[in-house]
Amino acid sequence: MSIFVRIQLKVVSKNYFLIYLLIKIIKMQLYKAFIAAMFLTLIFSCGNPKKINENDNNQNQITKENINVPQFNSDSAYYYVDKQVSFGSRAPNSKAHAECATYLEQQLRKYTENVIIQKTRVRAFDGKDLNVSNIIASYKPKLNNRIFLCSHWDSRPFGDNDPDPKMKDVPIPGANDGASGVGVLLEIARLLSKSEPKIGVDIIFLDAEDYGQPQKSNFPQQEDTWALGTQYWAKNPHKPDYYAKYGILLDMVGAKGATFFHEGYSMKYAPDVVRKVWATAQRLGYAAFFIDKESSTVTDDHYYVNTISGIPTIDIIHYDNTSNSGFFPYWHTHSDNMDNISRETLKAVGQTLLTVIFEEK
Repeated sequence: MSIFVRIQLKVVSKNYFLIYLLIKIIKMQLYKAFIAAMFLTLIFSCGNPKKINENDNNQNQITKENINVPQFNSDSAYYYVDKQVSFGSRAPNSKAHAECATYLEQQLRKYTENVIIQKTRVRAFDGKDLNVSNIIASYKPKLNNRIFLCSHWDSRPFGDNDPDPKMKDVPIPGANDGASGVGVLLEIARLLSKSEPKIGVDIIFLDAEDYGQPQKSNFPQQEDTWALGTQYWAKNPHKPDYYAKYGILLDMVGAKGATFFHEGYSMKYAPDVVRKVWATAQRLGYAAFFIDKESSTVTDDHYYVNTISGIPTIDIIHYDNTSNSGFFPYWHTHSDNMDNISRETLKAVGQTLLTVIFEEK
């Protein structure tokens, strides 16, 4: 073999060797690239489900922005309802009325030092002068950014809807119609003394709501005979130039299987508040109580707050379109007693209100 040929072979061999190395390097780089790609894919494939899960969890959370909302104690609220009923019928001018007023004031003073008793006398449809006490407890009273919660604490002085004719003139227990809303608010008052929301809150117990003229009475038909304590408060608020962003009224919020619809006047004067409260309740799992349908108008305390004071106020009130009255079956009867009060209903209303309060900015 000639020298030239040997040199050529060496060159070719060397070139093949270099090509071989180049191929190996390329393969190695491709392998590394493949590993890197697989690693990145693994990272992102693990990351995406996590993000989806977080979104799902946010949708299922009972609070927004990780806000710590106190847990409403239905046993405590039930006790407060029972305590009121134990005094007897809280019809204005009665002994039970006076004793319950003292109890409510004492309880609220345990939970805040800012308690105001607004006393006055009002004239009822039957000509009687009624001794009235509106009881107001305030949290963060100096804040202008505030809302109020209210309920009437008196009970009906007649059983005008009772099936027994002998009981129609006898005062009713008023466990649901009166005591239930106050029981929910007393438990909220207790919890507000332990956990402060960002806003100011007023809790108002309104008097002489249920002394309205019966449909069948011996007196000439009169206007505005209901919510007498509220009418007075709306014209004479407990503080000059009182302001609240909105108000929420509770009326008949303790009966078993209660249903709360979008009451007509609430939708007229404060539709955004209605939607906020009902959306909160449904997010918490209380859609069976808070129904997304509108009901008829009810001349309740909130009507006078809206029309006199101008504060947008809604009514959470038990509505039953299967009953003759449109309310719960024992409305204005002597069966409105503790046998028909449900801890589950009290919880649904109370936890919804607490969440609204603590999520309010």
